[in-house]
Amino acid sequence: MDLSNLQPALGSVKTRKRVGRGSGSGLGGTATRGHKGAKSRSGYSKKIGFEGGQMPIQRRLPKFGFKNMNRVEYKAVNLSVLETLATANNLTKITLDDLRAAGYLKKSAKVKILANGALTVKLDVEAHAFSKAAEEAITALGGTIVKL
Repeated sequence: MDLSNLQPALGSVKTRKRVGRGSGSGLGGTATRGHKGAKSRSGYSKKIGFEGGQMPIQRRLPKFGFKNMNRVEYKAVNLSVLETLATANNLTKITLDDLRAAGYLKKSAKVKILANGALTVKLDVEAHAFSKAAEEAITALGGTIVKL
């Protein structure tokens, strides 16, 4: 046996169907596409979401709600986080850079300070927004707030 007499196994290679090559081939006429309908036409492609003429699901389901394009997303930071950050690093003033360095913020995030947790240290805090309770908790200890 050598390369000159290699053959594929019997039945493993089939000749391809040559459709639309005359009625004598047995595959002329409709060329295996059947009669009429969109699928028999040239250039047919099924649209995304097409369900055979049935009302598509995106039109059957009800629409509701809306997205406010002017909404401002804040990253919430609790007083307990400020407390741990201040005690760990001996800080009296907490800025956005301190929060970023500690890994609480991404670069462009806006911050809102919330009143979850207790504050025992006098702090000067700067952020984009404060809840009323957080504002009161910071000022009650003699700290100041700066809204950016």
